[in-house]
Amino acid sequence: MTARVLVVDDSLPNRKLLEARLQDEYFEVAGAASGAEAITLAQRWSPDIILLDVLMPGMDGFEACRRLKAQLSTAHIPVVMVTSLNDQGERVRGLDAGADDFLVKPVDQATLFARLRALLRVKQVLDAWRLRAETVRDLGFEPPSAPPEDFEGAKVLLLSHDASEAATLSHALQADGMALEQFSDEKLVWQKLQDPAAHYDLVLNSLPMPGGDPLRLASRLRAEAETRDLPLMLIANAEQRELVLRAFELGASDHVLRPINEQELRARVRNQVRRRRYQLRLRAEFDRSLELAVTDGLTGLRNRRYVVRHLESLLRDGAACGVLMIDVDRFKPLNDYYGHAAGDAALREVAARLREHVRASDIVARYGGEEFLVVMSGPGIEETGVVAERLRSAIGNSPIDLGQAKLPVTVSIGSALSAVSADAAALIAAADAAMYRAKSLGRNRVEAATNQDWRLA
Repeated sequence: MTARVLVVDDSLPNRKLLEARLQDEYFEVAGAASGAEAITLAQRWSPDIILLDVLMPGMDGFEACRRLKAQLSTAHIPVVMVTSLNDQGERVRGLDAGADDFLVKPVDQATLFARLRALLRVKQVLDAWRLRAETVRDLGFEPPSAPPEDFEGAKVLLLSHDASEAATLSHALQADGMALEQFSDEKLVWQKLQDPAAHYDLVLNSLPMPGGDPLRLASRLRAEAETRDLPLMLIANAEQRELVLRAFELGASDHVLRPINEQELRARVRNQVRRRRYQLRLRAEFDRSLELAVTDGLTGLRNRRYVVRHLESLLRDGAACGVLMIDVDRFKPLNDYYGHAAGDAALREVAARLREHVRASDIVARYGGEEFLVVMSGPGIEETGVVAERLRSAIGNSPIDLGQAKLPVTVSIGSALSAVSADAAALIAAADAAMYRAKSLGRNRVEAATNQDWRLA
């Protein structure tokens, strides 16, 4: 896994040593001698990760980290602070400033690369969602506002056999409004994680695991699509270093060593929950924007772009398809007489009745103006006719109540079944021709496409 790494240290020998180690592992490396230079270079070069020295003249690493995390263009870049002070208070201070981890000089090479790769895996996932969100913003969809910096209600799942340690962890996390659930059986953990109603923000795995494999949980979390992006934090003893490094290779997100410092634990957990919620917000933003992109704003039905692509996919897969082209009769006079608001209300009611009376497998969309299109998968001639007649009756047999008036609205429907090697455009055109014939024959009726309609298509 290669990436861009920005090394920030006012000591040239220290900076060059780290740069050489990273280049030996085929990372692209740039260096900065001060916090101010690091911020400028981060904005211009867009590194994937920043190794930031703590003790620098002028702007120290804590202030540089705060400024990087405060700027939209650099807030998403993981920051690992590098310090000669192996002090828990310094680590907590750095984590509260937004740092993702701490390394103590002299930097252990195996630990360095394990942490870099773990952070880069998370960043790659977040970057993918950020790019999707930027794409839909470019399409003109506004993102929802950022969630407040509030950890109230966050849920943490703990796999541990130590009830006393679990009580200590639970008490610490309660200070941030988080709830912890302890399980001593890995099978029960999996049952909880597979429960659609159980939404966890973080999994804690307390090492060692008597009678079990302590690395299995990390491996399984990353192997399953439902839990692949769920952060996993380890609780371990200092002598379990090799086990922790192996867990990072398998997908662990962070770790805290015993004896547990409550402030450091809370800071690390907050960082993991913050990142998890940021990712979920990006995903929700993308889903919301994607939904808007394929939905008609007036009726809530699928739009023309979506239904045509859906039909093309069905035909490409060789499925038998039927389409119903539906047009509201005499809509322009209705719109002109009662006004556009009444016309919009009528279209919404037509859409609601169509949605209610199609088959569960059918897609109904607003095709444009007062036209609607229903795409049916696998129907026969008789079934297509039955559905079309049911839709015609659902619209025409009961007037639309607008409060100030009851409007007798009817529709004309043209149906067409896919012929051998038919494409979507030809199928829709044949149904459209049949629909216009229904209008010419008096409206409020269903007509099936004929050979002549297909020739015209």
